[in-house]
Amino acid sequence: QVQVVESGGGLVQAGGSLGLSCTASIGLTFGTYAVGWFRQVPGKEREGVSCITWNGALTYYADSVKGRFTISRDNAKNTLDLQMNSLKAEDTAMYYCAAKVSMTRDYCSAVSSWGQGTQVTVSS
Repeated sequence: QVQVVESGGGLVQAGGSLGLSCTASIGLTFGTYAVGWFRQVPGKEREGVSCITWNGALTYYADSVKGRFTISRDNAKNTLDLQMNSLKAEDTAMYYCAAKVSMTRDYCSAVSSWGQGTQVTVSS
């Protein structure tokens, strides 16, 4: 089973940037799956933020982050990154990485377990 660890969260002012990283513990399978980032705020369901196919050919972005967030992956390093620019207060959430997702250009859903998450707080 692939284990993931998220990092890079923190406190930033609105309009600022943060970069999140996710590292998979087992490399043999990480590169064969679509993977993605999700987020959750207390009292709400976890939502898909951005996902990417195994080869990076297809990406998914939630409408709320299009044009501001960029997802990328490095299969050789077993890492998944999320560059977040022009952050807004509504981006405040716990962000999670999923090592296996089901996705299209318009949809993304996790099918694997999560890491412990990394908190992103955007002050307005």
